[in-house]
Amino acid sequence: MSHDEDQIRQLISQWHRATASGDVDAVLGLMADDATFYVAGGAPIRGRASFERNLRELLKSWRVESSGDVQEVAVSGDLAYTCTHLKVSIVHRSDAGKVSTRAGHAMSIWRRSSEGRWLLARDANMLAQVQ
Repeated sequence: MSHDEDQIRQLISQWHRATASGDVDAVLGLMADDATFYVAGGAPIRGRASFERNLRELLKSWRVESSGDVQEVAVSGDLAYTCTHLKVSIVHRSDAGKVSTRAGHAMSIWRRSSEGRWLLARDANMLAQVQ
């Protein structure tokens, strides 16, 4: 495994841990300013600021439990992509019986910053409701 591939895998793990702990600032530090998130059935979330607003609002009443199995990492110069199988559960903070779980595949594009750090640039997921 290359150093770049290892770094990206570590960033994905960091993302899950930071989200679970509600550390929005840590999550934001893992993405480019112009990051775009594509979700099935919804409009794209464009930019770090939009993502931040959505996540902070969600975390007021809900907590996020997620895990991912990184199945592929490919690096070419300052760009990389990952294919991951994700499972994400949104659990209501005051009623743990209120849970929404989605699972499926995601493809992410990573870009190396001018400082040499990998940042999430684009993310497309096809998560579907788990019954």
